[in-house]
Amino acid sequence: MALEWVVLGYAAGAEAIMLLLLTLPGLDGLRRGMISVVRSALKPMMSVVPFCLFLLMDIYWKYETRPTCGDEHACTPSEHLRHQKSIMKSQRNALLIAAALLLYWILFSVTSLVVRLDQLQQRVDKLKKRDD
Repeated sequence: MALEWVVLGYAAGAEAIMLLLLTLPGLDGLRRGMISVVRSALKPMMSVVPFCLFLLMDIYWKYETRPTCGDEHACTPSEHLRHQKSIMKSQRNALLIAAALLLYWILFSVTSLVVRLDQLQQRVDKLKKRDD
């Protein structure tokens, strides 16, 4: 099960790097190439959304089927510690899911805005040339 989380972590990292390269000021030459790379990568990266939903259902299933200790002395200390570690991992994984989904949405929005900004800039340049 750890492989899924590694893949999701790499996907979130790639999204963060692309977002950083798109938004850093002063990288106009790199930005034009990054726009085409990001636009072509957005559709395959859409698979992150159902993957995150699958992993979220996995967390929920683990939460629902976890062993419970009815009395205070019903669980051994090692079982209690294992249960606490499982809860911590689930919380960490839920944060990773939220980060991956949020980064995908922000990357999609920023890419759309940058493309629209480039189109408007081209239109302004075209109007300026026509006025001269």
